[in-house]
This record gives sequence, structure tokens and C-alpha cells, in this order.
Amino acid sequence: MREKYLLSCPGCGRTFSDRYTLDCPSGCDALLRTVYAERRLIPRDLPGIFRYKDWLPIEGHLGIDAGAVSYESVAFARELGLSHLTVTFSGYWPERGGRMETCSFKELEAQPTVLRLREKGAGVLQVSSAGNTGRAFCQVSGLTGAPVVVVVPAAAAGRLWTTVPAENAFLITVDGDYSDSIAFGREVCSLPEIVPEGGAKNVARRDGMGTVMLDGTLAAGRLPDAYFQAVGSGTGGIAAWEAAERLIADGRFGSRLPALHLSQNLPFVPMVRAWEAGRREIAAEDMPEAGASIARVSADVLTNRHPPWGVRGGVYDALAASGGRMYAVSNDDARSAGRLFEEAEEIDLDPAAAVAVASLVRAVEEGFVEPDEHILLNVTGGGYQRAAEDLDRYPVEPFVRVAAGEAFEGDIRDAVRAWLAEQEVAIRA
Repeated sequence: MREKYLLSCPGCGRTFSDRYTLDCPSGCDALLRTVYAERRLIPRDLPGIFRYKDWLPIEGHLGIDAGAVSYESVAFARELGLSHLTVTFSGYWPERGGRMETCSFKELEAQPTVLRLREKGAGVLQVSSAGNTGRAFCQVSGLTGAPVVVVVPAAAAGRLWTTVPAENAFLITVDGDYSDSIAFGREVCSLPEIVPEGGAKNVARRDGMGTVMLDGTLAAGRLPDAYFQAVGSGTGGIAAWEAAERLIADGRFGSRLPALHLSQNLPFVPMVRAWEAGRREIAAEDMPEAGASIARVSADVLTNRHPPWGVRGGVYDALAASGGRMYAVSNDDARSAGRLFEEAEEIDLDPAAAVAVASLVRAVEEGFVEPDEHILLNVTGGGYQRAAEDLDRYPVEPFVRVAAGEAFEGDIRDAVRAWLAEQEVAIRA
């Protein structure tokens, strides 16, 4: 019986079976890709994201009805003078079928990642987050019982809530920014029972996000000419590129890659600066006064100091292959665009989604897209107001709080190990 999928390294071309593999066994500096046996997109009669099970690196599915929903915009498209605007919404919007109760597209990543680890190995996932990713993994933990260790900046702890109790989530807060959380999370993974989620290296995470391109393309009946999204690590842009290539190989949706229009939030825009300078590497000059800059953005989930920019198959390659563009969006422009969208479509937006909307507004104003082009706008989060009205919220309380740069040892290490011992039954399950 042939395998559903294999992993392939774009660096050396080697193909191999998945063992929850994050890196090329040959040591290549490249992002592994999934190669699926099924070459045609065949939606399944399954809930949420698992409608696209054939192009996800999992065998089973979860009973969670949470996936992206796509529709042709009328009101907002009219505001911008666009003829073909598809909005793919990841959040809570029951009237349109949006049932991501954490209001963030990070649920698209969390669901297949948790299931992939369950199927491919044993252990506890460790996730570092600026807030939204951690909330999504805690939500999936609450729904499935899968244990997870989440590390977030202390300032983001208030974003860690779920709509079901997350009794198997161990939350650590760090007195620092997102990069400090990543660094401490790496130390936590020194415990053999704990497995790094993997970030951009995780094919389940990327292919989960890639379902936005699949859903939007099916809704429009064709691949878009242009794709808009705000990015922190840029992993969503990579995922859109990879999904578009699969759709081209399918043969029914078009033969041209959508141009990726990716945006960041001023004043922290390292990828924008590197792209405009034509560099495959992000330099120190691309992040002047990084700490102060991060503190001033309205969408701090977009602030990653170490994105997968120059790695083979990374953001730079995705932009270059698609003939893409990057935008630096101010807080004022993001807020203005978010209000315009909310008034037209009658749903509130996550700050990061408002950055993407602002980049689309600018692209139209400056002629980077034509009025009759087919455009896909990835609204990566929204519906917070409706969710607050309709759903219960359970705060995820921190187990420990650490300083930036603090060593993972002593009482902190003992606390995690004691929690792991309590989770033994869940881990084996």
C-alpha cells in the first residue's frame, strides 16, 4: 500500500517517509515539503479543515468544525472598485459558517499539528507564541486532551483563553518579547518528553494554513491573480505559495502562481526592508531599535525577529517565485482600513488582519492590482465581539513566569517535570 504522502527536501531532492520530521536528514538548510499521492483536490465530507484531508499530513481527523470560510465580497469590493474580491475569513462568524472560536487562523495550524504528532510519535508539543498561536493550541488541547507546553511574552498572557477548559496546557510567561519566548521554549525542549512544534519547519502547520488558498480557490473557481496577507514569520505566505503550486499541478484552476502581497506593521518591518534591498538575509539594519519598534506596533503578533526569510523554500523564495510585493503599514492606516472593512462587511477584525486589509487598499490606490483582477484576501482573524457575546471564555493561567534570558533549570525545570509526570496518561494516549 502506497503512503499517503512523503517528505521532500528542495535542497538535495531527497524524498523520505515522515517521522514528525522537521529537518532534512542530510542537513540541508531548507524547508521540507509534503508530496501527496493524491494530485487532485478532492474535498471530503468532513468537518472544518479536514475537508482538505487529502492534502494534510495526517491519516485521521478531529471532530472539530473549524476551518476557513470563503465568500465573494460585495460591499467592501464596491468600496475599493474591485470586480472579483474573494475574502477567506478565519475567525468566529456563525452567519457565514466561521466557527474558529479563538477567532484566529492559527487553529488551522494547531489541529493538524496535534494530530500529526499523535500519529507519528509520542511526546508533548512545545509552542512559542506571541499570543494567537498559543491560544489556538490551548483550544485544541482543551478539545482533544492533548498536553501542550506554551511559552508567551508576559504581556500577551491575557490573550491565552479558550472556550473549553484547557486542563492539559502548561503556560509559561516570559518578561520579554516573542523572540525571548522562542528562546526559552527551545530550552524547555531539552527535556526528552517534550517535542518542538517546529514553526515554519512543520509541514502540518504550513499545509494547515495552505487550506486558505484551497478554500478561496474553490470558492472563486480559479486561482487568484493576487493574494494578500499580513505576516510575522511569513509562514502563511510560504503556505499559500506551496498550496498554489499543488493547485496548478491539479490542472483545473489555472497555470499561474498568484502574486503574494505580504505586509508588516510599522515600525517593525524587517522583511520589508530586506526585500526592498534585495537581500536573502535579514541584517541588523533591518531591525533598528527592535525592542522599541516592537513596542509601537498595533499588531504585535507580526513581530518575529527570526523569520524563515532566506532559507531554501522560505519567504524570499515565495515572493520571488510569485512576482510578489511587500508593504509596510502604519498603525493609523491599519486601523482606518479595519474600520472600513468592518463597516462594509459587518464583522470586526484582528489587528493583523487589518494590516492586510490596509495593504490591499494601498495596492488598489497605487495601481499594484487592477480593478478586474481576481484577488484573495486572507483575513487571518476576527469576530471577537461576536465570540464574546456567544461563547464562554476560560483564561489559561500561567504555571510559571520567567525573566528574559533566564536559564531553564532549578525550580522551573522541576515544575515542568512534575507536570509531565501528571500528564503521563494523556501522553501515552
